[in-house]
Amino acid sequence: MTTTPLTHSPGPAAPDAPGRRIPGREELGRLYREHMNRGRATLGEMFGGHVEVSSQGAWVTTAEGERFLNCGGYGVFLMGARHPTVVRHVSEQLHSHPISTRLFLEPQAALAAEALTAVTPAGLSRVHFAGSGAEATETALKLARTKGRRRLVATVNGYHGKTVGALSLTGNDVFRTPFEPLLQDTAHVPFGDARALEDVLATMPGEACVFVEPVQGEAGVVLPPDGYLRAVREACDRHGALLVLDEIQTGLGRLGTWWGADREGVSPDILLVGKGLSGGVVPVSAVVATREVFSVFDRDPYLHTSTFSGAPLAMAAARGALAAIQEDDLVERSRTLGEEMLPQLRRIALSHYGDAVREVRGRGLLMGIEFAEPGPAGDLLIELIAHGIIANHSLNSHLVLRLTPPAILERGELDHLYEAFDRACRAQARRYAPASAVPDAPTRSAEPSAGSSRHHA
Repeated sequence: MTTTPLTHSPGPAAPDAPGRRIPGREELGRLYREHMNRGRATLGEMFGGHVEVSSQGAWVTTAEGERFLNCGGYGVFLMGARHPTVVRHVSEQLHSHPISTRLFLEPQAALAAEALTAVTPAGLSRVHFAGSGAEATETALKLARTKGRRRLVATVNGYHGKTVGALSLTGNDVFRTPFEPLLQDTAHVPFGDARALEDVLATMPGEACVFVEPVQGEAGVVLPPDGYLRAVREACDRHGALLVLDEIQTGLGRLGTWWGADREGVSPDILLVGKGLSGGVVPVSAVVATREVFSVFDRDPYLHTSTFSGAPLAMAAARGALAAIQEDDLVERSRTLGEEMLPQLRRIALSHYGDAVREVRGRGLLMGIEFAEPGPAGDLLIELIAHGIIANHSLNSHLVLRLTPPAILERGELDHLYEAFDRACRAQARRYAPASAVPDAPTRSAEPSAGSSRHHA
């Protein structure tokens, strides 16, 4: 594949603002331990103790001047960091009217809602903005209750957030058990099994609300069988259930289509949006619903509110993000980049790890490397950081290393990723690969090409 250069260049990282003090590693660790979270401080040290201070495009820069290619961020950075279109929208709003009175009408929220509904699946016309994915999930739960759907169905290993309502849906007991009892009348069925869902819905006609992801991200990039979402939609229709499609991680082009629902032509009753909607600049999420599902909220604007819902600064970021996706054709770039990257990463991983790798899978720019046993995923994550690449673990699967690269990667950055991935796999594979693997098999040059190292400015 030949990538088409974008019309803008990320350029060098911005210099530190005058007078802004950046604590060193040791002081920052102490501050985290004393005032934030001891465990988080330990994790930071495990990942090298780096202190990130600036970002631009696909790159993150530390206080010591090291640069890392960001293929992590849990799906937030589809357009990279500080995309000029997003920054322009946010900067203009920051210098005019960042927070509204919430008494008068405010244009940015209305324009953001119009822009979002212009690209969502058919039939979704009402928008409620929030600040996080979990807040969006909570809003969907309340919408469902206004329609009498008090019984909830989600999927095993699904992830919908960690607030109490959202946690009731999240299918991992590690996160759930310390906070039980959670919402009652919540069932979990295997992801990808439409028959299991049908059987459960048959026991609660007209009472259920189903939450499902098109691809399970935190479960380790689990892809359902073809036709699954369509079967879920049909089962909901047969049994009078509402369908909530959680596209917080998968939407806005991450899978190579605007929405995971588009692949099967499915329209949910409620769509959850987040992560990329922020443009990587200001956190924002959204719930987009049909007019019928939203009707009770329509009648009473004070029934579900939040002080910072629809804040003009966040709405400017959302408008900028939607504009950037369209201006740079990032949905198509996600598709074509993913089609190149997935087989390359699969080839490199298998050449070093052999049967120790169970599967390398993905769709668009959401990719996962599943290992056959615990250990390699975490070790490879740390090794990748040592080679200048940021990736992610999967919260609901300790076997899977996850990559969510931005759709703005250029040829040199792709080559750097392959070369660094090759070196990291080679460094770790001897610990896990069976004799059948070929850990020293060449894939690409072991040295990064000119201009592609993590120290490149």
